[in-house]
Amino acid sequence: MNDEWQEAWGASAVTDADAAAREALARFFPGERLTARGGPSGMNNTTRYVERQGALYVLRVYETHRDEEKVGFELAVLTALARRPLPFRVPEPVPAPEGVCVRLEDGRLAALFRHIDGARPDPTRPGAARGLGRAAGALSEALRGVRVGLRPAYPPYYELDAAHPLCPTEAVERFCAAPPATFQGCAAPLARLGQELERIRRSLPALRSLPHQLVHGDLNASNMLVRPDGEAAAVLDFEFVTRDLRVMEAAVCLSDLLNGDRGAAETAELAAEFAAGYGAASRLSASEAEAIPLLLRLRRLDVFLHFLGRYRDGVDDADKLRGFIDGGAAALDRFDGLREPLARAIRPMIGE
Repeated sequence: MNDEWQEAWGASAVTDADAAAREALARFFPGERLTARGGPSGMNNTTRYVERQGALYVLRVYETHRDEEKVGFELAVLTALARRPLPFRVPEPVPAPEGVCVRLEDGRLAALFRHIDGARPDPTRPGAARGLGRAAGALSEALRGVRVGLRPAYPPYYELDAAHPLCPTEAVERFCAAPPATFQGCAAPLARLGQELERIRRSLPALRSLPHQLVHGDLNASNMLVRPDGEAAAVLDFEFVTRDLRVMEAAVCLSDLLNGDRGAAETAELAAEFAAGYGAASRLSASEAEAIPLLLRLRRLDVFLHFLGRYRDGVDDADKLRGFIDGGAAALDRFDGLREPLARAIRPMIGE
C-alpha cells in the first residue's frame, strides 16, 4: 500500500493560472480586454485582481474541487449574510451573464467578487487577537440567523471520513505508521498524527449533542482584513462554510492563533485576548467551552488530512505536505502544554 500511495500521490498537477484567469474574465466581462494581476492570496485557490472602469474585483479559480453545488452554497450564504447587520463586510459575488459561477474549459470553477479595502492583520500586534475574537463572535451571531434553501456542501469537522473522502481511515493509518520513502524523514511526526487520529475518533460522537449552526469554518487572520484602527474591515473566503458545531468557529480561530513558536505565557495571553473579544460579541455554553481543547486538535488533524488529500489528488507536492505534517505534530505537542492555561483563558466566552 505504501508504494501505491507513493506512486499515486507523487504527481503534481500542472495548472496555468494566468490562462485560467484570462478565460474566466472573458466569461464575466464578454468582449472586454482586461488584465489580471497577482496579489494577496490564500493557499487553496488561485486569486487574481482586475481593475475595470475604476472598480477593483477579485477573481477566484477554485483548485480544491469542481463541484458547482459547493460554490453555489457558498455564494448563497454570502448573499444572505450581506443582508444582515455586521460590523464588517463580506465578499459580494458579481454574476457573469451565465450565472454567479462559471465553469472553465478544463473543468475548474471561477467566481468574481468586488474588492474590499483593508490590510491583513498581524496576530502578534497588541489588540489584534481581541479584534479577531470580536469578529468571530459577531460572525457567529449573524450566521445563526442565516437560512438558505440549499444543503450544506461540506460535512461537519467531526465527520472526518465524510470530510476527506480521498483519505480513508485504514489508508491514512498505514501511511502514518509506515510512510513511503518520500516521507521517511517525517516518520516521527506522522506517527504522532496517526496516534492522535486514533484517539480523537473515539471522542467525536459525544460532540453531536452540542449546538449546531452555520459556521465559516476557516476563520483566521489570513481570511480577514482590518482597517487602520485595527478593527475588522472584512471576513473573507467562505469556501468551507457549512453547518457544524457553533463552537467550532471559535476553536478554528484559536487553533490557528495559538499555532506558533511563542512561549506558554504569551500563548495563553493571546487566548485570553481572543476570548475577551469573542465574549463581547457572543457567548458559549459551558459544555461548548469544555470541548474547545479537543476541537483545537481536531482542527490541526483536519488541516493535515486536507493537504494529504490535495497531495493525493496531485494539487500539491510532497514538500508542502511535509510542512503540514511537521507543523501538525508540533501543534499537538504545544496544545498538550496549554490545557490548564487555556481553560482559564477562555472563561470570558462562557455565558449561556
